[in-house]
This record gives sequence, C-alpha cells and structure tokens, in this order.
Amino acid sequence: MKLAVVGGGSTYTPELVDGFARLREDLPLTELALVDPAAERLEPVAGMARRMLRAAGHPATVTATADLREGVAGAAVVLLQLRVGGQAAREVDETLPLRCGCVGQETTGAGGLAKALRTVPVVLDIAEVIAEHAPQAWIVDFTNPVGIVTRALLDAGHRAIGLCNVAIGFQRRFASMLGVEPSRVSLGHVGLNHLTWVRSVHLDGADVLPELIRRHGPEIAAGISLPVELVTRLGAVPSYYLRYFYAHDLVVEEQRTAPTRASEVAALERRLLELYASPSADTKPALLEQRGGAFYSEAAVALIASLLGDRGDTQVVNVRGGGVLPFLPDEAVVEVPARITASGAVPLPVAPVEPLYAGLVAHVSAYETLALEAALHGGRGRIADALLAHPLVGQEHLARELTGLLLEANRPHLRWAGAR
Repeated sequence: MKLAVVGGGSTYTPELVDGFARLREDLPLTELALVDPAAERLEPVAGMARRMLRAAGHPATVTATADLREGVAGAAVVLLQLRVGGQAAREVDETLPLRCGCVGQETTGAGGLAKALRTVPVVLDIAEVIAEHAPQAWIVDFTNPVGIVTRALLDAGHRAIGLCNVAIGFQRRFASMLGVEPSRVSLGHVGLNHLTWVRSVHLDGADVLPELIRRHGPEIAAGISLPVELVTRLGAVPSYYLRYFYAHDLVVEEQRTAPTRASEVAALERRLLELYASPSADTKPALLEQRGGAFYSEAAVALIASLLGDRGDTQVVNVRGGGVLPFLPDEAVVEVPARITASGAVPLPVAPVEPLYAGLVAHVSAYETLALEAALHGGRGRIADALLAHPLVGQEHLARELTGLLLEANRPHLRWAGAR
C-alpha cells in the first residue's frame, strides 16, 4: 500500500514514521512518498524516515519528490500536512491581531482566517491532482484550519476526512489518570475543530468523567490553562483552544509580552532538521515532543487502517454533520465520534448540546461558512464579513481594520489580492 504525505518535509513527519513502524500490523505500508517543494527540508526528513524504518526492520521504501503528480500517483491515501507561507506567515497570524486587541492564533480568530485564505485554494489545487492521479485515494487532512479545509474538500466532491490530535490526546491523558489501556476509554467529544468539549469519559461503557474531575480536577484544568472552578462547574472538559474564548483578554495580555509560538517552533525546527540530517539518527528524537502533534501518528494510523480495512470502529474525526447537531446546517463539518468504514465516516448520534456550548458552536460554524466563501472567492467585503461574524472579533471597526491588515500582510499568497 502506498501512502503519500504532502508536506512531507515537515518536522512532524518522523512522528508519523514512528507510528508506521510501531503499528505495522495495522497498516501494510509498502511505500511512503514524501512530497515537498522545499528540498532543504525534504532531504533530511526523507533520510531520517528511511533510517527509522530500516532500524525498525520495516520493509517499506521511502521516496521523496517535489513533483506532486509523481508523489501521489497510485496512492491509497494522501495525508495533507502543509503550511502555506511557513512559520513566517504564522508569526504574522499570531502578532498582527494583537495590534487590534484581538487574540493572535494560527487556527482561530483573525489569524485563523488568514491561514484559511492562504491554504484553501492550495489544498483544492492539490486535491484536483490527487483526483486525477489517485482517483480512489482517501484524503486525510491534518492541515489547519482543519474544519474549514475539510469542508472545502467535501464541497468540491473529494473523498476527504479531517483529523486532529486533540481528542486522542484527551483519551490518552484520561486513560493514564485511570491507569488503564487507552482502548478501554472512549470520549463524549463534541463541537467543531478546535472548539470542542469532552462531556463524558466512558471506561468499559460507564461514564467516569465526574470521578476524574473530582480526583484530578486541578491537573485537568492545568492542562487546558483554565480555572479548575470552571471545569468543576461545567462538569465537562473544554479543549485548550476554548481558552481563547473563555479568557480572551488575559490571553491577549500574555501574548503581548511572551515569545510567539511561531518563533519557538521555528527554532525547534532548525534543531530538529539538524538532528534529522545526522547519518546516525534513526529514532524519533525526544525534542520532537516539544513540536506538538502528540499521538498524531496513532490517530492517523487508526483512521487509515479503518478506511482501508473497513473496520467499522469509532473514532473522533472531522466530518459533515448531516444533522447530528440539529442547530447546524447539514453540510457543516463537525468534530464528533464517527463510525469508520471503507465508505468513509458517519457521525454517531450526539446527546443534545447544552445552550452554553451550542450558541458558541453555531456562532463559529457560521463564521467558518463565511471564511470559506472568502477563501474561495476573495474580496475585501467577504473578509470583513467573516471577521465580523467571528466571536473573537465581532466589532465593525475591528473587522474593518483587520481586513486591511490581513489583506496587506497576505497579499503575496492571495491570487485574488486585487479583488474588492
């Protein structure tokens, strides 16, 4: 089985390769094709991938190419993990909104919109090449903002599923707290990508979330940087991305004085690429844990194995809601448990979502619809509408100012930059 990774020069890739090596019984990989236009990244990462597989006794070959057509041809699955504009663009996403008193973050708010504007057209171009050269391939999208990108792919008719590591991260954390194997733990995880709550944690079918909060509340709260009193009152665990909404002003204060995550990641990537370039390096370095994306490989292997093996198991993915959240349009992409088969992902029924969460989910889902319109069709007015609809912006003067700033900063990446 051939698997292609677009954005294969990412420093994340050895995390994937480590999972492929450890979980070879679940995924019969024969070729791993790494696709990336940046030779200075692709070459050391590909070399590292080959040594890792060889050290693990894995028979798969690793190919590396800048040619997208060559890389995806004949693949059963294509995984997308690209970053248009690199860490330099992320730095702007994280700092520019602060000039207007708004949170600077690469997947939500004004920064998330900027990333969507840059990313959606590129991903759709890639998907057209996949459709031509690997028409039966599944597209697994790990590229942020996952919800918007996945919606774009599905609306264009592609075989696509969005993947995020937030749910598996919570599952593994809770399993560790309970002292059990992760396979015994399942989550009542609901919302949109990077806007989710865990409302139940089932151990062998019984909900143990109240017990977890009672026994481990401070530890859980520290992991999401929110007050334990909030977690206790909610009786649910918000994802750490909810801090941008629940503690907006505090986050802005912190961001104005702290180093950006983009600068930290850029420094990490330089060190990781140096490690990958060493001819003796053949195991995933501990430093990679600081890069983020914990359990990414396990989530990816599980999803791909279920798609190709028609397993019918349950995994948390980004998929069309189809009415599973009745307050959203059927075409909205949601992040919920779904049954995974060879035909794709079908969301499972979800208990009614409390107004405290449903209002915010509906608000951000409406923004995502407008953000996708802006990414597809361009125009200053569409950008302003999306910003006005986002709860982290939401004021006309801020939307107007940010529109000008985002358009100017991202002009080199926007084909329609002259549109009004």
